[in-house]
Amino acid sequence: MPMTSSGSKSDPGNKTSPGNFFEDFRVGQVLTHATPRTVTTGDIAIYNAIFGPRFAVQSSDTFAKAIGYRDAPVDDFLVFHMVFGKTVPDISLNAIANLGYANCRFLAPVYPGDTLSATSEVIGLKENSSRKTGIVYVRSTGCNQDGTRVLEYVRWVMIRKRDENAEAPGDHVPRLPVALAPHMIGDACPKLDPAAYDVALAGSPYRFDDYEVGERIDHVDGITVEEAEHMMATRLYQNTARIHFNQFAEAQGRFKRRLIYGGHVISLARALSFNGLANAFHIAAINGGRHVAPLFAGNTVFAWSEVLGKSELPGRTDVGALRLRTVATKDLPCDGFPLKDGDGDHPAVILDLDYWALLPR
Repeated sequence: MPMTSSGSKSDPGNKTSPGNFFEDFRVGQVLTHATPRTVTTGDIAIYNAIFGPRFAVQSSDTFAKAIGYRDAPVDDFLVFHMVFGKTVPDISLNAIANLGYANCRFLAPVYPGDTLSATSEVIGLKENSSRKTGIVYVRSTGCNQDGTRVLEYVRWVMIRKRDENAEAPGDHVPRLPVALAPHMIGDACPKLDPAAYDVALAGSPYRFDDYEVGERIDHVDGITVEEAEHMMATRLYQNTARIHFNQFAEAQGRFKRRLIYGGHVISLARALSFNGLANAFHIAAINGGRHVAPLFAGNTVFAWSEVLGKSELPGRTDVGALRLRTVATKDLPCDGFPLKDGDGDHPAVILDLDYWALLPR
């Protein structure tokens, strides 16, 4: 396994780590990430203050207990970001951009007081034609204090090379499923009592059966991102990627300013989706996602969603799954459902996320 530090035990004068570069990775390499993180109600409060999600199950212990949860579970994307943050020092400290996600499953609910840890396996590598960077594919797993897997996902990230002339560690691009099958999702949602699900308190009368395949929803609202907010959020996850924090360094880079963590856009789009999808209370899986373009402080984020599919879950009559495509834009309202511009992406699109969400039946 390549060193994750520029020094070694025999080099007492150098104990800091520059992080891994593309040529340090090997297919099959397994990384155990520091440090375990206990999720607190304080973490949840900060996350809610930054993004403003309003989904009833995650907002109210009383509501969650009434339908079958132990307590209000931690927001799915807060869990995702905390596990993701554990992986950054070993995988993407020297990243140029996080490119996409696939095969992501939420496997067990997380509650305040649970402690999360993470490991990753390198499953693919591809050097870019410039030979200055390469793409690393990893499968990361988050577990709680009992060793129960709570999250598993694949992501791919563009990472700098330390030495442009260094030999590439070999190319291997993994084959990934386009979408997760319905029988593979839903484990993080306990059996619920749909009759106890109060749609008035949840904020919308629309349940699973009220949505149709092909339906498009403009989530209407917009959120302007502030510099301090995106940096505070990324620090909340202990995500140490320099590109989000270090203006001294980034002033010399491609964009001349700090780049907002792609997960910040996901959480903004999720919060915006409440207006139209208020009863989509649980993200069960992410089939795939692309960070289409960068986002910077001062931009305003809008979002719209399309229902790509509907599915019952095997053996369950309490909830159904909607396959949703949520698209986020910057500085462009989504009443026109922007997505493509000719053969390419619309210039305002910044996120294209394909996922399964559960709704009560």
